[in-house]
Amino acid sequence: MSQIKELTRSRFLLFIREPEAMFWVFLFPVVLALVLSFAFQNRGVNEANVGYVEGQLSTEWVQALEADSLIHLIAFEDTVLAARKLRSGAVAVMVSGENPNLHLNYDPTRPESEIAQMRITNRLQAQEGRQDVVLTETTETTEHGSRYIDFLLPGLLGMNLMGTSIWGTGFPIVEMRQKKLLKRFLVTPMKKTSFLLAQILSRFGFLVAEVIVITAFGVFLLGVPFRGSIITFSILSFLGAISLAGIGLLVASRAKTIEGVSGIMNFVMMPMWLFSGVFFSYENFPEAFHPVFRLLPLTALNDGLRRLMLEGDGIQTMGLEISVLTVWAILSFVAALKIFRWK
Repeated sequence: MSQIKELTRSRFLLFIREPEAMFWVFLFPVVLALVLSFAFQNRGVNEANVGYVEGQLSTEWVQALEADSLIHLIAFEDTVLAARKLRSGAVAVMVSGENPNLHLNYDPTRPESEIAQMRITNRLQAQEGRQDVVLTETTETTEHGSRYIDFLLPGLLGMNLMGTSIWGTGFPIVEMRQKKLLKRFLVTPMKKTSFLLAQILSRFGFLVAEVIVITAFGVFLLGVPFRGSIITFSILSFLGAISLAGIGLLVASRAKTIEGVSGIMNFVMMPMWLFSGVFFSYENFPEAFHPVFRLLPLTALNDGLRRLMLEGDGIQTMGLEISVLTVWAILSFVAALKIFRWK
């Protein structure tokens, strides 16, 4: 126990002497969340830029489109310039024709173009006398929990835990191996179990502070809801940190250089950045892949944090997430212990 205590203390002291590391752990995720919250804040419905070539759209339809507050109509003198603006995205749709023939030129893969063509069609159909047979009543939902920043913050928290856990445990081990420091433990009574546990425990103080800072920033400054139990939140964060730190130990168990371990870490972390729902939902991918994505530790952590914070779910409903994190924590640590080498 004294071995673990002293190693944990030494790793802790070494970390706080690196101010740049403190920035990446505490300030970077806060700045990122703040920037993205401004970038994706609700601004209402934007105007659609719609272009036409002079003389190719009837005067009646020009007046009808100009009267629509959601359409910004732009006139071009020739078709070459109009085509260039459409390709560059300066306009969402090019419109031409006269009653009863309407021609729309747009890229259907661009969401703003698809929305713009529907606005144009509805406006001109109404102009020519079309009447809706269904009366539509809409209700806008603006409560906290449905915004992009509400989705994003748990993902950023999970991503930061992943980076701190994997990089924070993996890099120091490889650095010590590269400097021939690990070889010195061979002539001491130091056990591999004690050494590896100390690498994980030395991160916990920072992980606790990191979770508190990011969560408090989101809840109190950005209005992100926190509807679940603090105890469940702590358990999820603890299991997430343990499982990801275990992966960091496993990656660093045999790596001999910083360059080598960097490549392995990026290879391991890239799938979780892309498929674990950090910045966007993994449900956007084909449904056949969802069961595989849910087995990733970061996916389990992000899903659990979102369900707890945004929906108020308890730990009794998170059997899959808890199981995935626990299995990753045990298997990664056991595997790291098995293949770890001092030199």
